Amino acid sequence: MTEPSRGPFLAVDWGTTNRRVYRVVEGVVEQTERDDRGIVAVGQGGFASDVAAIRTRMGDLPMLCAGMVGSNRGWINVPYAECPADLAALADKVVWVEPGRTAIVPGVALRTAGHADVMRGEEVQLLGAVAVGLVPGDAVLCQPGTHCKWATVTGGAITQFATAMTGELFALLHKHSLLAAQMTDSVEPGPDFLRGVADAADDALLTRLFGVRADFVTGLREDAGAASYVSGLLIGTDVRAQHLGGRDIFLLADPNLGALYAAAIAAAGGRAHMIDSQAAFVGGITSIWNRLP
Repeated sequence: MTEPSRGPFLAVDWGTTNRRVYRVVEGVVEQTERDDRGIVAVGQGGFASDVAAIRTRMGDLPMLCAGMVGSNRGWINVPYAECPADLAALADKVVWVEPGRTAIVPGVALRTAGHADVMRGEEVQLLGAVAVGLVPGDAVLCQPGTHCKWATVTGGAITQFATAMTGELFALLHKHSLLAAQMTDSVEPGPDFLRGVADAADDALLTRLFGVRADFVTGLREDAGAASYVSGLLIGTDVRAQHLGGRDIFLLADPNLGALYAAAIAAAGGRAHMIDSQAAFVGGITSIWNRLP
């Protein structure tokens, strides 16, 4: 059944460092822009003026935002929806910052005995991929990035998820670690990357990382390929922790990062399927918008 439309709106995927805005009319993106005006750049107290500037450029329309804009570092701290969560649950907990004008999607929290996990923004893409038929209603999805999300969707709801700091750890090693001077090559899903994925199987990540330095100073290996190998170690550890077996994994990622994860998933015995993350976000945010009263 097609959801009734609430009319045109502006959809904003508002992250920590980047932001993407879509003007959506009847589920179709008529205009989009991307910039570096994430919540860090905007800062406390700057959101209302930034929203006004967006409307000046893209039309005086109501706006629905998702992502870190709803965190304790964003515009307002919007309470999480509890896992399991579907699109209806997200719509039910949307908070209007400017009544009838600007609202924020809540994000999702998972609480288990002694542990918790959270997401803000990824839930829109994950559930949107289901809503627009890009993935089945029962599926395992992976959204790589600074903080990689692994989510199980059952019956169109997020029922489990886990976050790995894979991308952030790589960035720290690349810029600030003992290995930084060696990690000068670009990362490619070639032999060095796959060697790292294979070495991740021995569950000795910390030892293997120091081995990058030891291999160099003893003359066993040159610098070339070090960044790819470290990436393979980290992504391989991330992927193998999911115990994929022969499962299908639906990847929402840009082509470069998606290629790395697809190679690691294949090496771990899974089957990777690339999904259009923009289409997933637009489908998810539109479905939430159309469910609002």
